[in-house]
Amino acid sequence: MGSSIPLFSVQGITIRMHITFPLILIWGALQFGVFTGGGWSGAIFGLIVTFLLFAIVVLHELGHSLAALRYGVPVKQIVLLPIGGVAELGRMPEKPIQEFVIAIAGPLVNFALAIILAPLGLALGQGFGGWPPADLFDNLGQLSFNAIFNYVFVSNLFLGIFNLLPAFPMDGGRVLRALLATQVSYQRATSIAVTIGQTLAWMLGLYGFLNGNFFTILIAVFIFSGAEAERQLVQTRSVLGDLTVEQAYSRRVQTLTPQSSLRDAVKLTFDSFQSDFPVCEGEQLVGLLTYTRLLEALDQHGPNVPVGEVMLTDISPLSPKGNLFAAQQRLAENNLEALPVVADGRFLGLLTNRDIGEVYRIASTQPDLIATLKLDKVKSLS
Repeated sequence: MGSSIPLFSVQGITIRMHITFPLILIWGALQFGVFTGGGWSGAIFGLIVTFLLFAIVVLHELGHSLAALRYGVPVKQIVLLPIGGVAELGRMPEKPIQEFVIAIAGPLVNFALAIILAPLGLALGQGFGGWPPADLFDNLGQLSFNAIFNYVFVSNLFLGIFNLLPAFPMDGGRVLRALLATQVSYQRATSIAVTIGQTLAWMLGLYGFLNGNFFTILIAVFIFSGAEAERQLVQTRSVLGDLTVEQAYSRRVQTLTPQSSLRDAVKLTFDSFQSDFPVCEGEQLVGLLTYTRLLEALDQHGPNVPVGEVMLTDISPLSPKGNLFAAQQRLAENNLEALPVVADGRFLGLLTNRDIGEVYRIASTQPDLIATLKLDKVKSLS
C-alpha cells in the first residue's frame, strides 16, 4: 500500500502505518471523551486503549507472518489501517495444512495473550468477578488500571474469537477452506467457504437492520464483499495460474526514445490507442512512460519536454516465462495498466490489463485453446 509510513521491522517484516490510521485514534478519543461524556480523562482512556489494541493487532498479524515465513511464504509487509491490520503475503500457501497453520496462528496469539494477561492481572490485584468482568461497563472510560485492563483483556479475546468466524476475509474463513481443501479441490473449497461466509453476512446484516444497528450492517457488508473478493481471486488464479506471460503479452507495440517529446507520446496515444509506452534505446529498455505519468508531466512541464526526463526508470520488467497470474497481481498491486516484457536484455513487448482480460475470458470458456496457441503468434493492441 503506497500511502503508508514505515514504523519498524521485525525479522525483516516491515510494519507500516497507513496515512488514515490516526482517524481511529481520533475516533477513540471522541468515543470515550465526547460521546460517552467522559471528558478529557475519557479521551485519554480512548487513546490508550486504542493504542494498546493496535499493539495487539500487530502481534496478531505477526503470528500470521511468522507462520508464513516458516513455510517459505514471503511476507511483503504489515499495514495498520483504521479497521485493523493486514499481513500482505507474497503468495498463497501451496498446501491446505500450510494455510490452516498460517490462518490459525493469528487467533492463537490472542488466546496466548489472554493466558498471559489473566495471571498477570491477578498478580497486580485485578479481580475478574465472572465473565465478562462485572465492572467492565461500569468503569468504561475511566482513567484507571482496572478499566483499561478489563477493556483490553475482553477486546483481545473478542478479536481472537471474531476472527474465527467461518467467513472471509476473517481467519476463520481460511481455516474452513483449508479443512475443506483436504477433501475437495481448492476452488471447490473456496466456493463452499465463500457461500457459508456470505450467508452469515446476510444473517448478520438482517439482524443489524431489524435492530437499527448500522455498525453491524457495515460489518456484514465487509464480510460479504471480502468473501466475494476471495472468490474472484481464486477464480482468477485457477484460470491464469498455469499460463505464462509469453502467452498473453502484445508484441507489436509503439515505443518512444528518451529524446522523444511528450507531444510525440500524445500523438501516438491518439494514433494507436496505446496509452503506456516503453522507452527504448535500440532494443534495450530504459524506462516506461505510463499514461498517468504522461498526464502529470504535461501538467508540470508542457508538451515539449523530452520523455527521458520524466519517464519511470524503477520499473522491473517481466520475463516471458513468468507466471501470468503473478504478473496480473503485480499490475494490480502497483496500480499499473502495463508492464514491459524483456528477455536477455532485449525488449520484447508489453503486457497490459487488456491482454490479460482477453486471455482470461478465452481461457475461462476454452482452456484448451490457450494451451494450443502458438507462442510466436503476433498480437496487436487493436
